Amino acid sequence: MTKDHLDFIERPRRGPQRRDVAARVRDDRDVYIPLGEQQVTQQARRCMGCGVPFCQSGCPLGNAIPDWNDAVMDGRWRDAYERLAATNNFPEFTGRICPAPCESACVLGLIEDPVTIEHIEQAIAEHAFQAGWVQPATPTQETGKHVAIVGSGPAGLAAAEQLRRVGHGVTVFERDEQPGGLLRYGIPDFKLEKHVVERRVALLEAAGIQFRCSVEVGRDVTFVDLRTQHDAVLLATGATRPRPLGVPGDTLDGVHYAWEYLWQDTRRVAGVAPPSIDAKGKHVIVIGGGDTASDCIGVANRQGAASIANFHIWPALPTERPTDQPWPFVAHTLEVSSSHEEGCERVWAVATQALHGEEEVCRLTTLDVEVTEQDGRRRRRAVPGTEREWRADLVLVAIGYAGPETEPLVAQLPVELDERGRIATDDRFATDHPGVFAAGDNRRGASLVVWAISEGREAARAIDTYLVGASTLPTKGDGDLVG
Repeated sequence: MTKDHLDFIERPRRGPQRRDVAARVRDDRDVYIPLGEQQVTQQARRCMGCGVPFCQSGCPLGNAIPDWNDAVMDGRWRDAYERLAATNNFPEFTGRICPAPCESACVLGLIEDPVTIEHIEQAIAEHAFQAGWVQPATPTQETGKHVAIVGSGPAGLAAAEQLRRVGHGVTVFERDEQPGGLLRYGIPDFKLEKHVVERRVALLEAAGIQFRCSVEVGRDVTFVDLRTQHDAVLLATGATRPRPLGVPGDTLDGVHYAWEYLWQDTRRVAGVAPPSIDAKGKHVIVIGGGDTASDCIGVANRQGAASIANFHIWPALPTERPTDQPWPFVAHTLEVSSSHEEGCERVWAVATQALHGEEEVCRLTTLDVEVTEQDGRRRRRAVPGTEREWRADLVLVAIGYAGPETEPLVAQLPVELDERGRIATDDRFATDHPGVFAAGDNRRGASLVVWAISEGREAARAIDTYLVGASTLPTKGDGDLVG
């Protein structure tokens, strides 16, 4: 092993620094300051010397991570981009907002902090954009087939680009004013600035993909019409139906679900409309412990909340990898996101019992939660007599999503749903309605952006096969054309 391959011993993990809290809460720009090129190269060196790269198995896209780290280490940035783009349509997105399950599977994580895979990926993508290497995925010939895609989130956009590569006409229908779906409306600008989304959408348009925005399929055009006017339809509508809080008072004014809150704030930042839900000067309670709850905290801080309390129904997670979550599985450990760092009280092991007020919420009551082990599973119960009361002018519910919005779809084009209300498909992403496919959160359930991209790519291959009998598009982890 050469000295270059010992960098994982001599060089510590270093990721991009967060901007100063006092400055960043006054704007909506990216929280992070990107690493310089030399620093990225040094971090890529930490990947070398790995015998068996489990990071690839941890990535839903099957990214060939050691290959592009090796290229970065040698300064071969174009090679790095081409290897990365072969398996990932949108590395500029995943390099910013992916929770990086690949890093949990990194072999170096056995003894040291894992390689900064996500941030190296972002650096490669940005280097490629600056150098002009990222080009529209224009086909060499047209097939004469046309596909309608409902939804312009990561699954829909990935499928659109893949289908366009092989010559199919593609029209993407989006009910909001601009394309992007979750990427544009569900993720705050301080995590994903929207010029990054717009840059990619411009490339997709240049490739010949058509976007029809402010068109709600099921209302402005029926699902039946869409199917009869196109050779195939892909449903990529996401899973935006919120999981209900289900306690007394949850319909009071001032109680809002996370998607609604984040959606209206991204429109505020874009200058489309003033905020309809404003945390300024209010005592805010965010219910939920995931990334979406963290995003709500960040937005409330930027809107000038008087205070923010974040309720978690489970006890605080450990700071080190638990013994029952061994490498290379994703370890559930305590995270302090940039939003937590900006200010909030994190309250662990509490369950909301009721919200109170005449018409508007003004207070909230909770009970403490006790966790026990039974049959190898953790179970929780609210502890009687532990009631606490909290002031609440604004309550944001971020406890997950119940599934896709399927009412008009089932009424107009009755595809089968599974027991959890998701669109049912076979292993080729096909519904029980001929020529209609589904991909992303609406069939998988609410998940990661990287999984949505993977699903969009796989669904595109299935649709291509349906249309022309076979497909040259890759399967997971295989190489691909670089547009």
